[in-house]
Amino acid sequence: MTAAEEREPLVRLERDGAIALVTIDHPPVNALSHAVRSALASMLQEVQANGGFAAAVIACAGRTFVAGADIREFDQPLRTPHLSEICDAIEASAKPIVVAVHGTALGGGCEIALAAHGRVLAEGAVLGLPEVKLGLIPGAGGTQRLPRLIEAHLALDLITSGRHLPAVRARELGLADDVVSAADLLNKAKALALALRSRGLRRASASPVTVSDRGGFAASAAKAAARARGQMSIAAAVEAIAGTLDASFEDGLRRERELFLQLRGSDQSKALRHLFFAERDAGRVEGLRGVAPRAVSTVGVVGAGTMGAGIAGACLAAKFQVRIVDLDTSALGRGRERARRILERETASGRLPPEEAAALLSTLVATNDMTALSKADFVIEAVFEDYDLKAGLLARLAKIAKPSAVLATNTSYLDVNGLAAACGRPRDVIGLHFFAPPETMKLAELVRARDSAPDAVATGLQLARRLGKIPVVVEVCDGFLGNRIFAMYRREMEYALEDGALPEEIDAAMEAHGFAMGPFAVADLSGLDIAWARRKRLAATRAPGERYVGVADELCEAGRFGRKAGAGWYAYRNGQREPDPFVTALVEKHSASRGIVRRPVSMEEIQRRARAAIVNEAAKVLAEGIAARPSDIDVAFVHGYGYPSWRGGPLYEADRVGLDRLLEDAERLHAANGIGFEPAGLLVELVDEGLGFADWPKLQRP
Repeated sequence: MTAAEEREPLVRLERDGAIALVTIDHPPVNALSHAVRSALASMLQEVQANGGFAAAVIACAGRTFVAGADIREFDQPLRTPHLSEICDAIEASAKPIVVAVHGTALGGGCEIALAAHGRVLAEGAVLGLPEVKLGLIPGAGGTQRLPRLIEAHLALDLITSGRHLPAVRARELGLADDVVSAADLLNKAKALALALRSRGLRRASASPVTVSDRGGFAASAAKAAARARGQMSIAAAVEAIAGTLDASFEDGLRRERELFLQLRGSDQSKALRHLFFAERDAGRVEGLRGVAPRAVSTVGVVGAGTMGAGIAGACLAAKFQVRIVDLDTSALGRGRERARRILERETASGRLPPEEAAALLSTLVATNDMTALSKADFVIEAVFEDYDLKAGLLARLAKIAKPSAVLATNTSYLDVNGLAAACGRPRDVIGLHFFAPPETMKLAELVRARDSAPDAVATGLQLARRLGKIPVVVEVCDGFLGNRIFAMYRREMEYALEDGALPEEIDAAMEAHGFAMGPFAVADLSGLDIAWARRKRLAATRAPGERYVGVADELCEAGRFGRKAGAGWYAYRNGQREPDPFVTALVEKHSASRGIVRRPVSMEEIQRRARAAIVNEAAKVLAEGIAARPSDIDVAFVHGYGYPSWRGGPLYEADRVGLDRLLEDAERLHAANGIGFEPAGLLVELVDEGLGFADWPKLQRP
């Protein structure tokens, strides 16, 4: 038992007239540990046995309702009472049981709410069954009760995506009986509990599955299964929910439990649990303990292009005051329209009321006047990736921005140390590398420059989190953590291209591995011109004799910059990518010009070469201190580069595959490619010591 669990009581039972008020009090998030489950089961039994109680309300102390299970217990043997037993007892109760939900009711917390006879939610509360993100499915009736309370296709989407359902949307769907202010939450829940004595109890298990269109449900199920890309939990969720259409509630529960237990011990679930803790570790940054961030209420953005407008829209949705500056009036108009569409999506999802979205948009200042940024607390420049342009802009901003403002450069590759020094206010400067599209991509690389003040870094972290990002703090090098590693991956894939593969074959191999997109599809989406500018910038420093594939340069010279130009590595027709004979001919020409006899390159070879290139460069990044820990690299690649989350990230997967095998593959790459592919010293050391990346701290010297 933990120290937190030793304090009493974890669950309180209090009398309020005829109401039994059951309060879970297990900070910080009221996780359903074994001790909490045991106490809750006892309290529910007492409610049933005590004739003085006519009804019950389940609520939580602190900042949230039950936010899920205690994930630390997933590696321990199962112990009774199981949550499924508690949910069954709640639903079977002869006395009305109502939940009063504030904050988040996720996973097991949501399953408790589904088992109750009534649900009252505080404004801003959310429900969700995100178990698929941990390689699981709901195991206490969630897959069976939710489709009986809302339309089955909506239940399918919520469970297979793990999305949260805002309170207002829950009420619209009939899942919430009422949405009230936090101050009224308990009183409304008590009133509903008493009212249900005469109304009768609605038990989800006794309700029919709500499916108005079986064909539409089947299409949704097929779409969800395709989205899984090898993730077993999504496929299992589809099976469990689809089973509700024809199986009894009891049979459905049995199958749900079987699937849950199979997944609980799976490698995929262990990998996703690793990632869960890795995301939280990423926020623990050396040197920031006790450092207070600067206050931020107004954010300025320079540049109304794709990145700038997306950042501005994300800041608006996070309820910052936003000022966006661009010399191009038409770009400002487009930027404002994009910000409006971002807020519109927030409204459609139920996360933002329409009137609040309209009010936020009305506060957006879009102007040509740079001095409008003089009152901003945090300024992000998002202009074109050109060092001189950014350096000059930051120097100008340093004179305009107030002394307490943080200045952030949204750069993918450039030297943030140099940019910070050039602006004259190096302590106020950080890098904040957003990924496209910035309003939806979860990763934000926070680049800590040599002279960045700790409170400037802390402020960047706080802002990124408020935008819903997962920030990873990195040090300065060309490409930082993600793009530096990705560049070696892409380079190796270009070698495979020259050896005999085609873009569509390489992309298919990596997508079969579980990537959201292959490297050439990603390049087209990002825009080939950005990487082209970097290659030209680095051309003078390229090592003599380095193997260089110039196909991408020729594509750019032909104006094929990717999706935005309608052509890149692929041709794009009606928004769909298609293999292009022009590219095939260009690749074959390059192979011939280098005297390479093209050969078939198997899917397995492509995947092994890609993995070796990624892991080898990641080991160098780690050894150089660019990343603070191996798990930061896993987080960055999953959330920024589409690495399959169910593999846990490249370094977690490397430990599972075996570093000795990875080192052999890296040595083969070096023998074939030469300069730049030297096996990482850290990788060699780990293999020699019989260790994995998980053991990396053992190699740290005092």
